Amino acid sequence: MTLLPRLFAVLVVSFSALIGAAAAADPRQQGAALTTQFYEGHIDALWERMTPQMQAGLQSPQNLVALREQVLAGWGAETELVSEKVEKVDGFDTYLRQARFARSPAIIQVLWAIDADGRIGGFYIRPLQTTPPQAARSGFLDYQTRTRLQLPFNDEYYVFWGGRTVEQNYHAAHAGQRFALDLLVVRDGRSHRGDGLRNDDYYCFGRPILAPADGTVVEVIEGVADNVPGQMNAAQLTGNRVILDHGNEEYSVLAHLRQGSVRVAQGQAVRSGAHLGDCGNSGNSSEPHLHYQLQAGPVFGVGEALPAQFSDYIADGQPVARGEPVKGQRIRPAGVPRAK
Repeated sequence: MTLLPRLFAVLVVSFSALIGAAAAADPRQQGAALTTQFYEGHIDALWERMTPQMQAGLQSPQNLVALREQVLAGWGAETELVSEKVEKVDGFDTYLRQARFARSPAIIQVLWAIDADGRIGGFYIRPLQTTPPQAARSGFLDYQTRTRLQLPFNDEYYVFWGGRTVEQNYHAAHAGQRFALDLLVVRDGRSHRGDGLRNDDYYCFGRPILAPADGTVVEVIEGVADNVPGQMNAAQLTGNRVILDHGNEEYSVLAHLRQGSVRVAQGQAVRSGAHLGDCGNSGNSSEPHLHYQLQAGPVFGVGEALPAQFSDYIADGQPVARGEPVKGQRIRPAGVPRAK
């Protein structure tokens, strides 16, 4: 899940951009030049340089113009450069600038993410957060999953968000999604073919999502439209979803399913590996992916989040008898061949 433009802060970094290769040109020089263009109002030039996903997220150059106007009205002009930092994030070049502004008591951060072709894949401008987000408290850090969970697909997926720290998994900051996973399919460093403007461009879109264990369907939401990539439906957070009761106070949530793909009904008993629906892009989702979480109750986000330990899978080519997938891993069920 990605964040879209809001007031003084905008972060539009597509899944595929974060996985892409580093830009060849000097990212410090590029980042400084992009910042100057933004300050001076060269919005058309910035817009032309943005990836299709970035443009889809912003929706129009006018929204970028409005953001600049809000920055100038609220903070004024930059008065002092405090620092510049360049680093590779998942093989992606980022430029982070910290500066003082005329009417802001806080230091302002400007970040640009630049892909292998020198295109803008991400951007934000916001006050420095002096207190970094912390992982939500949980009484289940030592919990051992009772259900014998299998990965809910028969493909190789990439773990975009997963793990116990906020750095690995932005869900970790939220108690109701403390151990959740966001999963998608990657080929040659990208989550989609072509320009990524259509859901069908995405490798995971339409792939079968399976029951991770035996259970009873306690909730089905269907009929939520799939989003245009880069846009989100915050009013229907999970989009189309299935919740399974595994009969031991553990419940699996599988969300963002494709509209019209759900194959099960409330009250239905299913076996491990049953086809529940297809991977989609419904709900608060910026591009097709699967959101999975295990929780201690049947209501999404209300029951305590539980660690989900899966059995018999391959992570980055190594067999895992029982484990929790983490950000950056490529995972597949044992016996499923590695994706080419």
